[in-house]
Amino acid sequence: MQLIYERSVPGRKTSQVPACDVAEESLEKLSGGILRDKAAELPEVSELQAVRHFMELSGENLGVDCNFYPLGSCTMKYNPKVNEAVAALPGFAGVHPYVEIYRAQGTLRMLYNLEQYLCEITGMKAFTLAPMAGAHGEFVGMSMIRAYHDHRGEKNQRTTVLVPDSSHGTNPASAAIAGFDIKAVKSNERGEVDLDDLRAHCDEHTAGIMLTNPNTLGLFETKILEIQKIVHGVGGLLYYDGANLNAIMGKCRPGDMGFDVVHLNLHKTFSTPHGGGGPGSGPVGVSERLLPFLPTPRVVKAPVETPEIEFVWSRDFPLSIGRVATFYGNVGVCLKAYAYIRSLGAAGLKEASEDAVLAANYLRVKLREKFPTAYDRICMHEFVATPGQALDKGVHTLDIAKRLIDNGIHPPTIYFPLIVPEAIMIEPTETEPLAVLDHFADVMLKIADEAQSDPELLHHAPVTTSIGRLDETAAARKPKLAYGCQG
Repeated sequence: MQLIYERSVPGRKTSQVPACDVAEESLEKLSGGILRDKAAELPEVSELQAVRHFMELSGENLGVDCNFYPLGSCTMKYNPKVNEAVAALPGFAGVHPYVEIYRAQGTLRMLYNLEQYLCEITGMKAFTLAPMAGAHGEFVGMSMIRAYHDHRGEKNQRTTVLVPDSSHGTNPASAAIAGFDIKAVKSNERGEVDLDDLRAHCDEHTAGIMLTNPNTLGLFETKILEIQKIVHGVGGLLYYDGANLNAIMGKCRPGDMGFDVVHLNLHKTFSTPHGGGGPGSGPVGVSERLLPFLPTPRVVKAPVETPEIEFVWSRDFPLSIGRVATFYGNVGVCLKAYAYIRSLGAAGLKEASEDAVLAANYLRVKLREKFPTAYDRICMHEFVATPGQALDKGVHTLDIAKRLIDNGIHPPTIYFPLIVPEAIMIEPTETEPLAVLDHFADVMLKIADEAQSDPELLHHAPVTTSIGRLDETAAARKPKLAYGCQG
């Protein structure tokens, strides 16, 4: 049986050609130096051997389905499998973006309702689901802030965005890409925004401030209403990084704190697996003043409803910043978030936040003697610890993280935020049972004892894995590329 490809040429009939002819024709078009001089030296193995090889490799991975994964500021919670099943339903998964509008009413209804849920959770007036990740949402939000000031005739005046020194690194990057200059605002002795330093930086050039609450140190900004008054007082806007929303759902809302823009990480707070850089979704919500600048197209109720059409796409927003993504965002991730919200309900989301905060403070107290926190106060969903007396023995945060791998635990976020030397950022999330938290605490305390009795062991960790300690600096500066031309 011969493989056949259909070749379509504009203005001509579709022709069918053998696949081998297509391959040979493609090879002839390749320029010199790209093709191999000889066949790739791949091992000849049976299918069974190949399957066993890759199964063995997969068993060496640390993942949230089989290991504790306390990655701070990333909310690596367990992801309910029912959400995956919902996203895979043919009626959703099989819808093409260009399908006739009456055939996509179920998807549009889901997107419309999800926007309403997110508005209720955050206290914002409207949302766009188009941004494909958190950082993308940041850029979209800052672009709307820029459009707002430009529309008010302050294009050349509002040039500066304020960013706390404890912020996520994507915050200043997103603001810079949107065309703003960045000024850092210091943290005070409580780990919050220093109000005096904030006032010193606020002036007629301030376009806004980017921060999250709780902040990147896992601490609630208790002066948030004063921050809002200071920034709004000079004509600036407030941007909320939603990476830490899972600490406050059902308790308080960014909109009620005075924020004008909110981005959410659906792939963090609302249960979509996001390791390895994706998939993601970073919806952006706005207050009344930014409503006209939301990206298009937007899902709206049909002007004239019929039995077949209840929702339509609308581009009739003259002040919109326009399209920000291919088609309409990562609908699959939106579906998973929708299923998560519907299954938990308002009471369940509130309980998730309460459990996250409880779990973090439980570990903070159990570990604080050997791993003191940078700021000794009640935390929210995560906390930033330090190695404590282990440093006296030459044991650093990286050594502790690598030793955790030997104990079957994924390392937490380390050396972040940057204002805390030797930072260990721990987020247990709301889905871990007490036994897992106790096991993690026992392992951490054991590592603290090892740092005193056998520090050299930690310097060589991990010692039980197939690959030992890597030279991460050399790997970053002199990477060995997997693909490319070699002479």
